[in-house]
Amino acid sequence: MEQQKLNPTLVYVLAILGLLCCCMGGFGFILAGISFFIAAGKLKEAKLNPENFDPASVKAMDTAKTVALVILVINILYLFYTAYQISTIGWDEMLRQSQEMMDQYQNQ
Repeated sequence: MEQQKLNPTLVYVLAILGLLCCCMGGFGFILAGISFFIAAGKLKEAKLNPENFDPASVKAMDTAKTVALVILVINILYLFYTAYQISTIGWDEMLRQSQEMMDQYQNQ
């Protein structure tokens, strides 16, 4: 019987997109969370039937799960930071500061 291979590509793609979306107030946690749960589900399936899965692909999926978890934590921390900023200085002040930074960049 041929062993199945786990393909971590989708997990990596979603996790990296989640990292890029971190710049949008931490909302990349959605993509990073999806990638983490996909990897966790595949690894759970592989642990139930280890003889059916290629050990190298299981290790690759485990690495992808770790990457997704790290990116998920980064996004959640940034989401909390953004919420803290909004609650302390306010949305309007954040927008004003952002506009000011963009104006300074354009004038250089």
